[in-house]
Amino acid sequence: MKLIDPHIHMSARTTDDYERMRAAGIVAVIEPAFWLGQPRTAVGSFVDYFSCLVGWERFRASQFGIRHYCTIGLNSKEANNEALAEAVIDILPRYLAKEGVVAVGEIGYDDQTELEDRYYRAQLALAREHELPVMVHTPHRDKKTGTLRSMEVALEMGLAPHQVVIDHNNEETVRDVLDRGFWAAFTLYPQTKMGNERMVEVVRRFGSERIFIDSSADWGVSDPLAVPKTARLMLERGIAQADVEAVCYRNALLAYGQSGQFSESDWAGPAPVDQRNLFEGNSVLRGQEPRVEALPEIPAPADSIVIE
Repeated sequence: MKLIDPHIHMSARTTDDYERMRAAGIVAVIEPAFWLGQPRTAVGSFVDYFSCLVGWERFRASQFGIRHYCTIGLNSKEANNEALAEAVIDILPRYLAKEGVVAVGEIGYDDQTELEDRYYRAQLALAREHELPVMVHTPHRDKKTGTLRSMEVALEMGLAPHQVVIDHNNEETVRDVLDRGFWAAFTLYPQTKMGNERMVEVVRRFGSERIFIDSSADWGVSDPLAVPKTARLMLERGIAQADVEAVCYRNALLAYGQSGQFSESDWAGPAPVDQRNLFEGNSVLRGQEPRVEALPEIPAPADSIVIE
């Protein structure tokens, strides 16, 4: 079974993660623009970061046999620095037009402030202008209120529900999201948000339509194999394979395929890995022998995935 992780911060991960993910069946990832763990202080920091997402990280993933895509946006935590936020909004259009950018995101609310609302709306307007889907970050605090507000504002700004992915859902929010016709994504963290056992029960209760999962693995405690581990657990717990495929692959493809930048044909016949290739003169290797594959490797069987 092919798998997609549609929300994972690979810039914070190692090459070992790419190798393990590929062996577990992940063929494509989407990396949303994120914050650094501390606030950026200049727009140039955003310029370099966005350029890395559409350049170096895309190349790095290809060197391990995975297709890399990204979403571009001003995250809600940094929307509260008004001067910096204005400067970032000005540069976003040049990146939204880049190859491999599949959505505006992740955007939305954190503390649900007036400035967060202003820049959420500004970026929804950019999504309409560039005909891109939207990836919405729902707040960790007062999540249900923030989730409902996120959807209401998206509708006010002229986005159709099928163009908007509401991420970081839980049992409290999923029914509201599905009833309104939005995509419902779930982040699977080892200790917080959603665990894989809870996710099995969500799919059993709500089905697989417009639901998909991601790891959101970043620089914190997180698991880049959350999607394959949960896929296997769902199969073991009696969830139909068609539903597992929808939640772990097909629905993300449908949601972000609306960008015109995310297609199954991209990885149906991938180019063989050739680690002799360089990106602006730089290699992913540090003295190791380059791996050159005559043909794409076949992913390891599901039995090799360890569920913790």
